[in-house]
Amino acid sequence: MNITTERLTKIHPGGLCALDAVDLHIESGTVGLLGANGAGKTTLLRILTGVLRPTSGRVLVAGHDLATGSGLAAVKRTLGYLPQELSLYPDLTAREFLDYIGVLKGIHDRRERRRQVDDRIAEVGLDDRADERLAGFSGGMKRRVGIAQALMGSPSVLIVDEPTTGLDPHERMRFRALLAGLGHGRTVLLSTHILDDVAQTCPEVAVLASGRLVFHDTTAALVSQAAGCTYVCRSGRPADGPPPGAEVVSAVTAATGTEYRIVTGDPPPGARPVEPSLEDGYAALLGADGRARPSSRTHPTSIPTVR
Repeated sequence: MNITTERLTKIHPGGLCALDAVDLHIESGTVGLLGANGAGKTTLLRILTGVLRPTSGRVLVAGHDLATGSGLAAVKRTLGYLPQELSLYPDLTAREFLDYIGVLKGIHDRRERRRQVDDRIAEVGLDDRADERLAGFSGGMKRRVGIAQALMGSPSVLIVDEPTTGLDPHERMRFRALLAGLGHGRTVLLSTHILDDVAQTCPEVAVLASGRLVFHDTTAALVSQAAGCTYVCRSGRPADGPPPGAEVVSAVTAATGTEYRIVTGDPPPGARPVEPSLEDGYAALLGADGRARPSSRTHPTSIPTVR
């Protein structure tokens, strides 16, 4: 199953352009969607799920045109969606909630619906809590219920928006492991601002900046954006600050000074070159303000296997 957008544009009331002529083509597997707050990620996801209509452009999901009634209906039968904020019914158990979602998705055969509920509960690791009310679930458990409801009906396309925001480190690691296995045999689009989520789960990444697609390639190719320009340097005093003109990826302060990890084409004296990470590549592409840099070495939709 694939997702294709052609010159996709969304202008909100008041003239705010959320998406600007986005051309994107995604095949099967898990793709990370990155971008700063306000880059257009959630707007794109809402259009892909049929929740929001574009101002102009075309959207095809699994070959179905979302501009047509029949296409939209077909997509909703083959698509699972976990929004950033999922409203659960606290008085229902996890099993009751998934059964209700199954009815909404048109799984009318009770035996088949029960089988799917049991399978989804097992898939997200909630077997021992399935008959407890959702009101008592932790944030991570609620996100797992969210994935389970998105998987009801065995969708071939799965769209997930900021799934690990607010989770503690243990729940985040567990959720990443769950996400990593969802791309087999389906297309998964994972929108997040947490780069580690993409590094751990997505072999491919697309980046939005100010409503434009500025990068679409392998995750390794994004890392390589910072090849040869990633350094670690130390300031003598915590108050000295980072080197001017450098993109600061991280800073660790101690009594003897601050160690900065930076991306720059002009390293300060004494800076030590290091191998780049995904964070470094992202900083090299967008800079600290989240906008694509004119010197970027990338081209959107650049890998042949994605076309």
